[in-house]
Amino acid sequence: MNHGHESDEASLELGNIQTQWSLVRRAHQTSMFGASASEARNALVMRYASAIRRFVQMVVRDPQLADELSQDAMVRLLKGDFAGADPNRGRFRDLLKTAVRNMARNHWTKEKRRSPVDFDLTLLDGDDDEVSAELDAKWTSQWRENVMGIVWDQLKAWERSQTASFPYTILKLRSEFPDDSSQQLADRLSIATGREFKADTTRQQLRRSRVRFVELLVAEIASGLPDASPENLKDELSDLGLFESVKDVLPKSWQENS
Repeated sequence: MNHGHESDEASLELGNIQTQWSLVRRAHQTSMFGASASEARNALVMRYASAIRRFVQMVVRDPQLADELSQDAMVRLLKGDFAGADPNRGRFRDLLKTAVRNMARNHWTKEKRRSPVDFDLTLLDGDDDEVSAELDAKWTSQWRENVMGIVWDQLKAWERSQTASFPYTILKLRSEFPDDSSQQLADRLSIATGREFKADTTRQQLRRSRVRFVELLVAEIASGLPDASPENLKDELSDLGLFESVKDVLPKSWQENS
């Protein structure tokens, strides 16, 4: 996200960010915050389906079986099997990783008695530190892709509700053409939107768009943390390899000792 020649320093408003472990809680309650339990469960599946599917496919080499296990995990979410999930036990992505790995292990244990099953069993062995680190790295990579996909989708949807702001379009253009000058970017934005943009207004759009993107990113990451404090949010951004690319938009207090 840190592209271009302009300074993108801005003030990020974080006061309204809430931990969305509440989404997990809502998934097991009849009604809360205007959302039914089924709606909240559907939201969980939509949010995490991609990460679950890619993770299972790393462990299970049979594509059909990988799809089956992924569906099982998503059905568990829809049925509310995470009703007992406790945010005090850690990040939601860690809970989900353990649950999916245990499902794969249990399936292999059951199926191996019937016929050979093509699993990468080393990835199911949590006792080996090196293997565990490899598994964590792969899951973290999938989770990062999932988070970024969610945020881009949210930004695109938000842009549709605007009349004079094009955050999704301008950030996509900047990511595709990182070496463009402000005028070149303005020309591309004018063509993409059918509206005329000058270099100075394009720089303003770019700065505001980066702030909006990071607001959505931080809110999404907060959704899986038991305590969405600035320190924990910063640590999670770092763990996901995202902190360096967005730190200039974050409050300066977050950048201390980075």
